[in-house]
Amino acid sequence: MAKKAGGAYGLGFDKIINIILAIIPITSIILGIYRRVTTGHILGAVLNFFLAPLFWIVDLVTVLLDDKLVLLA
Repeated sequence: MAKKAGGAYGLGFDKIINIILAIIPITSIILGIYRRVTTGHILGAVLNFFLAPLFWIVDLVTVLLDDKLVLLA
């Protein structure tokens, strides 16, 4: 059985790498959209595209606190 990739973006990075990627706005937006599409939350991906500054702040806080994306992910 294949091991599921962990971390906030589902790519198997360590927590510190996820925090660095979440701090940079463009990578956070791109990886947030990627994570939401791969988990099947298309509405979340579309909202992330249009409301990027709001999602960037929420994703940054959730990655810092839990190392997960919580809102529509």
